[in-house]
Amino acid sequence: MAVLSIVILKIISHFLSVEGYGQYTAVYEFLAFFGIAADLGLFTIAVREMSKGERDRVFIANNILGMRMSLAAVMMALATVAGFLIPAYSETYIPMGIAVASFSVFLAIMHGTVSSVLQVDLRMQHSTWGLVIGKFISLGWMAAVIFYFYAGAPSAEAFNQLMVAGVVGNLVAFLYTFYFVLHVQKVRPQFTAEYWKELALTAAPYGAALILNMVYFRVSSLMLLFMEGPKELGYLGPAMRILEILNVIPVFFMNSVLPVLSRALKESSQKAERIVQLAFSFLFMTALPMTLGLYLLAYPIIFLITQPEFLSQLDKGIYGSDYALQILVLAMFFMFLNSTFNYSLIAVGKQNKLLWINGSAALINIAINWFMIPRLGFRGAALSSVLIELFILTLSFLVARRYIHFKFDLLLILKTLAAGLLMGAGVYFLKDPTYNLWGLQNLNVLVLSVGGALVYGGLLYLLGAIPEEFRKKMGEKLA
Repeated sequence: MAVLSIVILKIISHFLSVEGYGQYTAVYEFLAFFGIAADLGLFTIAVREMSKGERDRVFIANNILGMRMSLAAVMMALATVAGFLIPAYSETYIPMGIAVASFSVFLAIMHGTVSSVLQVDLRMQHSTWGLVIGKFISLGWMAAVIFYFYAGAPSAEAFNQLMVAGVVGNLVAFLYTFYFVLHVQKVRPQFTAEYWKELALTAAPYGAALILNMVYFRVSSLMLLFMEGPKELGYLGPAMRILEILNVIPVFFMNSVLPVLSRALKESSQKAERIVQLAFSFLFMTALPMTLGLYLLAYPIIFLITQPEFLSQLDKGIYGSDYALQILVLAMFFMFLNSTFNYSLIAVGKQNKLLWINGSAALINIAINWFMIPRLGFRGAALSSVLIELFILTLSFLVARRYIHFKFDLLLILKTLAAGLLMGAGVYFLKDPTYNLWGLQNLNVLVLSVGGALVYGGLLYLLGAIPEEFRKKMGEKLA
């Protein structure tokens, strides 16, 4: 998914230029607010409720499908109307792009809803294959638009066709996944008013927290668009897109941990604490090399996935997407770690605590952006994201510890840091020598990424930083 998304980013940025890509980004940034309101956190609540085994799974899944379908239809309709009413969007491709892409977001929500049935039984391979196949189809459609039907001639019609590609891809992903869901249980929309009220009361605090999460995460992009224009957002867009792609890792991982953690809480507090500790260790071990690698290789990465006009020219005082990426990797690191504590609060039924955490973060982020963007443009927006993610990580950690008394494995963290720093040093010193190796130039990022991953993995193994449970599971899989 990450690789396909990067290829899509490459061909679209090449076709639309910085300002055009800024408008493309604006469409999905705008729809994200309405999409999260339609989501209401019901996917995560559904996984938790079905994992408890206290109620009929079919009844839960069917009612959540009916509820999310209704919410998604209403919110996408509101988004489409709002897009045409915003003066700043007039005389741009954005309003029609929102109208078309709203179908894509609706289908993505439906895909996530039916996937909850697979998530409870840890059968997400079917859902994942659906997403990958759908993304391949979207890429093929976009490639046909960019290189054949509208080659070298971006227009409103071509822009809309790029949105249609997303709709078709998400439709295929939904149908593919739904086929396998029907093999597990018969899912159909159900409208039980009393249970909807119960769901709304349960999900509302987490749903509101997710909306506020979206506000603090997306507000930087929207404020940048309105205060500085599409071009500044175009510079920030590629770095933000990389963050969104990689943030799938902690979300998918913690969604898989959630049903296991929910069951463990009913069995033993000690077992639950160990699961949280292992989850944090895994996300720390995953985020560290990504953060170091992206920071050190930001320039060649942005060169490979966009166009030269997106790059910094520091001798001319021009900052580009590579600079934004170097700032935002810190936000990504904090986001990975924060996922552990957010999902821990959901598992213990304290999702209402996320409401005031994310609410305060949203207000603070708006204030920081209001001050930073006029002075630093997209760099200010990126810096505000780092500060807010650190703020949320601190608060969510302090709150989660009140309900699950887990401990950090400090020795493992130190060993992981040692492995990461040694890997980073190797990448830093080999970056220039490998540039001219076999005529690779900026493609040396591929060699450095693979080599760095192998070195990092080897060092973790040699230092004994891989927890016993992970080694045992790996041994079982290999056997």
